[in-house]
Amino acid sequence: MNLTQQIITVIVIILGTMLTRYLPFLIFTPQRPTPQFIQYLGRVLPAAVFGLLVIYSLKDIHLFRYSFGIPEFLAVGVIVLLHLVKRSMLLSIAGGTIIYMLLVQFVF
Repeated sequence: MNLTQQIITVIVIILGTMLTRYLPFLIFTPQRPTPQFIQYLGRVLPAAVFGLLVIYSLKDIHLFRYSFGIPEFLAVGVIVLLHLVKRSMLLSIAGGTIIYMLLVQFVF
């Protein structure tokens, strides 16, 4: 890719990002109420995305091979526990990731 193509690519990416960021504010102005369907999606999509991420993260676990999914399930347990105690998504994800990496690197 030459310099001109790189510049065009960056510009298109910037415009696409700006469009996805600003379009909802242009479509759903404060003068008009947000449609019920969009409000419904705003309530259910975050949980659906996290459910999808959990399934994707655990899909390659082999319960009958060494480690038997123990580090993964322990990390998920830490995530759930941290989230129930602290109610901080960032802390939960970071804590689970750290526990998983420590288990995989030093225990299993």
